[in-house]
Amino acid sequence: MSEHGSAYGTGRGGSPTDRERPLAGTVALVAGATRGAGRAMAVALGAAGATVYATGRTTRDRVSEVGRPTETIEETAELVTAAGGEGIAVPTDHLVPDQVRALVERVDRERGRLDVLINDIWGGEHLVDFGARPAMWEVPLDQGLRMLRLGVETHLVTSHFALPLLTRRPGGLLIEVTDGIWEHNRDHYRENLYYDLTKNAPIRMAFGLGQELKERGCTAVSLTPGFLRSEQMLDYMGVTEENWRDGVAKLSSFAIAESPVYIGRAVVALASDPGVARWNGQSLSTGQLAREYGFTDADGTRPDAWRYVREVEFEGKDADDSAYR
Repeated sequence: MSEHGSAYGTGRGGSPTDRERPLAGTVALVAGATRGAGRAMAVALGAAGATVYATGRTTRDRVSEVGRPTETIEETAELVTAAGGEGIAVPTDHLVPDQVRALVERVDRERGRLDVLINDIWGGEHLVDFGARPAMWEVPLDQGLRMLRLGVETHLVTSHFALPLLTRRPGGLLIEVTDGIWEHNRDHYRENLYYDLTKNAPIRMAFGLGQELKERGCTAVSLTPGFLRSEQMLDYMGVTEENWRDGVAKLSSFAIAESPVYIGRAVVALASDPGVARWNGQSLSTGQLAREYGFTDADGTRPDAWRYVREVEFEGKDADDSAYR
């Protein structure tokens, strides 16, 4: 079992058991599945019975610019299979159209269908000085444009090649993963202009593609986690998944953090819902979907980070995180 197995495990709290495989026969592509939310979504889909193509740039032989050799797409695929699905690792740079074309052609050749496409490609945290809020002209141009390429162009390239396969039959689901719900991002500037554009673009993509996909019986949504306890964030905070609450002493808002399992369960809930079209074009969060579908995080709670941010951090409500779980 991977050292990350506990962080992505599928046990109690709303996830499928061996007898409940609502996504058996489903074919999913999780673009950007090396770590964090991408890995968790891939594993959760596998636990629900899906075949999952997991892509990314870091393999056991090559490390991407993110610089984290500890997580690889091969490991993600193994976790998917161990969870009960079929994980297939496909090294892919989603900025290279020929690689993405070949990826989709492989899915078509091997499975003849695509039911769920998750655009979770990013890998640009190293380009953002969180909390610094530099002016647009103070951000090195190459860094700013790289953010847009990593978080926007990659999604466009992937959708260009994958959506013809997804829309071949009704019921396909596109999930654009981003940082922030529309209601928050609309009113709050996110770090710097490049990051703001990068994280708002997938919300608009989901809205626009929702208009196009509904004519073909398919659905597009954007989805954001709250304060995600990814491997990278845990390392930054100097904690592990087991003692993550120790990080609250360093950053009080870390109290509302959620494990990657949470967004994985959100995705399974959406993909298993025969009425998912009611969400078409909308900006969704893990906390919102947990209330709707009844799933929980790995610890049995239901964090609602974006409500906490609005009411406590911005409106000054006197409450602790327990009121938002």
